[in-house]
Amino acid sequence: MSPLDMMNKLQETPQRRVKTAGFSNSDAVRRAEALLTSAEHEYGKGLSRHSFFKLQNRGLSEDLVQDTFMRTWSYLVKGGKIDVMKAFLYHILNNLIVDEYRKHKTLSLDVLLEDGYEPAIDERGRLYDILDGKAALLLIQRLPEVYRKVMRMRYIQDLSLEEMSGITGQSRNALCVQLHRGLKRLKLLYGDTAVTG
Repeated sequence: MSPLDMMNKLQETPQRRVKTAGFSNSDAVRRAEALLTSAEHEYGKGLSRHSFFKLQNRGLSEDLVQDTFMRTWSYLVKGGKIDVMKAFLYHILNNLIVDEYRKHKTLSLDVLLEDGYEPAIDERGRLYDILDGKAALLLIQRLPEVYRKVMRMRYIQDLSLEEMSGITGQSRNALCVQLHRGLKRLKLLYGDTAVTG
């Protein structure tokens, strides 16, 4: 349905009397009809292309373009003034496209939830972390006693360097060096077990 057909359909239905500045209702309607007819011929295809580019749905984009002209028609009949018709039409169309995006997202989620879809949480990464953690715990047993002790305190018991220093009587610096060397050896052990499996 073209904008001209829509305007004719609107004229057939009983309308409220709209008082405009210096025009009777029929003058405003004729003026709006002339403006929209010329606007449809000049900008209709461009509006349709713009809408289709944004929505990737030809039927919906045509509906939004028609709705754009209907809203413009309503605005003009009520006595609204449009300085630049092209900018006005694109502004209305862009607002309708944004509304459609918002409505579409909400609708699609609602439809999915109604159909019984529940998003699954991918637990594989967490499972790999747990298994790697267990492998690391087993590999700590293979470290020399000096490194095994500080690695257990730091990574299994989750003690701070201050607490570890108080327990062992060693300085924080010495503990940091032992932790660093222990991690280095643990990485080597982990690499060896990953290769030999």
